[in-house]
Amino acid sequence: MMPKQAHRQRGAALLLLVAVLGLGAASLLIGAFGRKSGEAERQQRTLATLAQAREALLGFAATQGRLPRPAASALDGRERAADCADDAGCSGFLPWVALGVAGVDAWGKLLRYSVTPEMARAPIVSSAAIANRVVLTRDGRGDFVYVGGQEQCDVSAQCLPVVLFSQGKDHHGTAASGVAQTNTARGNLDEAANDSASRSFIARPATENAALPGGAFDDMLTWITLPTLYQRMRAARNLP
Repeated sequence: MMPKQAHRQRGAALLLLVAVLGLGAASLLIGAFGRKSGEAERQQRTLATLAQAREALLGFAATQGRLPRPAASALDGRERAADCADDAGCSGFLPWVALGVAGVDAWGKLLRYSVTPEMARAPIVSSAAIANRVVLTRDGRGDFVYVGGQEQCDVSAQCLPVVLFSQGKDHHGTAASGVAQTNTARGNLDEAANDSASRSFIARPATENAALPGGAFDDMLTWITLPTLYQRMRAARNLP
């Protein structure tokens, strides 16, 4: 028969082992939760930065009678000096210096910005100017549907004057240092489309599932509708 002291020692050893295993599991859970919480916090900060930039764009339009042109470069947050020659020329980085806001998201990437050329020239003639940016998403079958604008943009069926977005944590994007991030993913077609887009953009729920139509996606988009833009400009008496 095992002595009582040996029983006690064995029981103490088992309790110690359980405690160590419990601490290890708790550390893993806390670490995983902390990582997820940290990422969620970055997403929230990025959404707040986008909201601030959106409000600054409306304020700029109200005082200047137009929306700003994109930033001069990745290192120069002032507006481009020349008028946009075309849609591609009016797409680039948010002009953060001109707007007086942060130009990067919570991952240190420059915010992207695309504005209808007509909306970046003063005065905007509301009876004739045509907002031509559009935003699409994918339905349950993976097909594209419009969430902002439509296939044909004209005076009677306006699209969006401006779109701005963060390219998220992973894949694509440009750091504040001006260095472009290499896309290491495969099949992330919708992110690649946004990276090179000048008029048509894609907004989807974030996913790491590369098998979904359009692939993995973590871009975060926002935009301004034409009625909202004109309402702010009219309130400031700066819309002919």
